[in-house]
Amino acid sequence: MLLGCIGDDFTGSSDLANTLAKGGMRTVQYNGVPVADADRSVEAGVVALKTRTVPAAEAVAQSLAALAWLRRQGCRQYLFKYCSTFDSTPEGNIGPVLDALGDALGAPRSVVCPAFPATGRSIYQGHLFVNDRLLSESGMEKHPLTPMTDPDLRRWLGRQTSRAIGLVPYTVVAEGSGAIRNALEAASRRGDRYVVVDAILDRDLAAIGEAAEDDVLLSGGSGIALGLPANFRRAGLIGAAATHWTGRQGPVAALCGSCSIMSRRQIAEHAKNHPARAVEVDDIVAGAADPAEYAGWAIDRQPDGIPLIYSSAEPEVVEAAQKRHGKERLAAAVEGFFEDLARQLSSRGLCRLVTAGGETSGAVVSALGISSFEIGPEIDPGVPALKSGDPDMVLALKSGNFGSVGFFEKAAGILAGGTAP
Repeated sequence: MLLGCIGDDFTGSSDLANTLAKGGMRTVQYNGVPVADADRSVEAGVVALKTRTVPAAEAVAQSLAALAWLRRQGCRQYLFKYCSTFDSTPEGNIGPVLDALGDALGAPRSVVCPAFPATGRSIYQGHLFVNDRLLSESGMEKHPLTPMTDPDLRRWLGRQTSRAIGLVPYTVVAEGSGAIRNALEAASRRGDRYVVVDAILDRDLAAIGEAAEDDVLLSGGSGIALGLPANFRRAGLIGAAATHWTGRQGPVAALCGSCSIMSRRQIAEHAKNHPARAVEVDDIVAGAADPAEYAGWAIDRQPDGIPLIYSSAEPEVVEAAQKRHGKERLAAAVEGFFEDLARQLSSRGLCRLVTAGGETSGAVVSALGISSFEIGPEIDPGVPALKSGDPDMVLALKSGNFGSVGFFEKAAGILAGGTAP
């Protein structure tokens, strides 16, 4: 294995695996820290964890366990992948995990670059934008678990770590990989442990990847990996890997626990032509929402289209529910419902599953006991089709804000072996 990656949620990990597979690396996503060693043919391994919103100490422990396994596979470079909207709280978990990984590897510095231009995430003067809005004005400031109220990455990360943080501004990035490399080396001489690097276009990310070719530890969104396969190819370490994909026909369902703006738009669009059913969070907490009954409803609706079961609401509704039940209790109850629902659907023969929301997707994959994924074709930027061997199922795991408005229908078609329109 050449490149070892650690993702802080399951959807982001599949996003990263998609980027590396498209770049020609033989890539496998492992869900949780594996026990056995990887097959020797794997060039990039992505260990997907569910650490974005757990206590920082737990996130650090799990990330170090993943790093230890990846080091045993002989990796030459490591990447810590987090959300392209830098989802975190003032306490972590990005800073604490970066500190721990960097200390374990003896890394003198790490690039910090969550930019993902294909989905509208860009960094300018160290500030993160979502399309034409600052992160703090994009809707992410109302995220129920990680409200992002400050778009300044240096300032936000500075709340999570005591290490020095520098910046490579866009005027340097635009000059290409050589100028970026020189700026990174200058930052190290100044004592900057972390270096936020501006990026607006895909070619910026490719240049950053080339500039950081010899860095032991990188961090960012999946976009930071755009230039990494080419580094290994220039070194003669990889060839051209082909991805062979065959989908699966059969029962299908979509599950959505995301409350993002895009997810709510996707739900409204899907409900125009397909069966859609909301599950109320008060019913979930009270134990009045029976996962077996919802699973039966989804299987019975197969002739009518692609059934969608969702627990999504406007920010003020979510905030009111959190006040009634407590944020942690509510989140745990909703995840538990989707875990039970996924198991019920699988037991009824479901073989195509689309999930929206990082926490929901992680809960579903864990509940189904899926240890790894084969990476298939890209459905929308950042969202690949995935194949599991046990259970025999094809899935799409979508981050809340990702995907086109008709994503659920599009994903179901590609999972069945179709092609993107």
